[in-house]
Amino acid sequence: MKRFALLSMLFLPLATMAQKQYFLPTASSSDDEKDKPMIEVYLPQQPNGCAVVLCPGGAMRWLSWENDVVKMASFLNEHGIAAIGLRYHLNKAPMPQDMKMPPMVDVTHPEAFPQADANPIHNASGDSIIQLAALDAKAAIRMVREHADEWHISKDKIGFLGFSAGGGVAIAATMSADNVERPDFLCTNFGPSLMPVTVPQDAPPLLILTRADHPNVAAGLVALFMEWKKAGANAELHMYGDGKGPYELMPQNAGRGCSFVIVGKNTDECHRDQSKHEYEANRLHDGRKYSH
Repeated sequence: MKRFALLSMLFLPLATMAQKQYFLPTASSSDDEKDKPMIEVYLPQQPNGCAVVLCPGGAMRWLSWENDVVKMASFLNEHGIAAIGLRYHLNKAPMPQDMKMPPMVDVTHPEAFPQADANPIHNASGDSIIQLAALDAKAAIRMVREHADEWHISKDKIGFLGFSAGGGVAIAATMSADNVERPDFLCTNFGPSLMPVTVPQDAPPLLILTRADHPNVAAGLVALFMEWKKAGANAELHMYGDGKGPYELMPQNAGRGCSFVIVGKNTDECHRDQSKHEYEANRLHDGRKYSH
């Protein structure tokens, strides 16, 4: 049976440095150098073969790189997991002056988002950026597989972990990916779909993390879970009700944090030897007791 491992721990952020940077083939000549889609590769000293492509959040207008990539990469590397930070295309258009806030939908009304589409505002410009970002994410998976032997990564243990808008990017990429680009697992943290969901054949296992009191996001993620299950695909939903989990900002005065990572569709393959800081995957670890 396919299962996930949810690893959580308190950690002191380390000065993790990316070993390699690669521009993606989805970059165009019109992109500014600082905006070109690329990946930053963080490789562990004792690899276990798993790799996670990190899709940071930022409302499709900026990237929460320090928290969602650098600090998460440090945590992953400590546990033998390669981390691949993804810089994807962002929306550079000005915010519409007449834009209105969408109505607030609570977790009890997932039906408010048909086909799990929780995007509050659809327009041609914004939707095209989501499609570009999805191309970036697929190119990242493809590039990791191309370098798998060099980076000591198993080609069938590569997946997404998306935060907020980055979760929407990872979902969009998964829905349109071919066999080479498709992730082996899909994890989204506070990140609902930003477009109508069509679950692909042979969909990867999906793990969703969110908080019950998060307007729109929680309902959108419940709807996403239901789409996956209606298609007969493997999905797990972790809904936290204490107003804290599963992910909080790092406290400004301590530099400590609680991070969560989901690894693999058959994570016992990635975590056999506990003496090498690897974990068994025969049960889920509940992260609610951890807080900042």
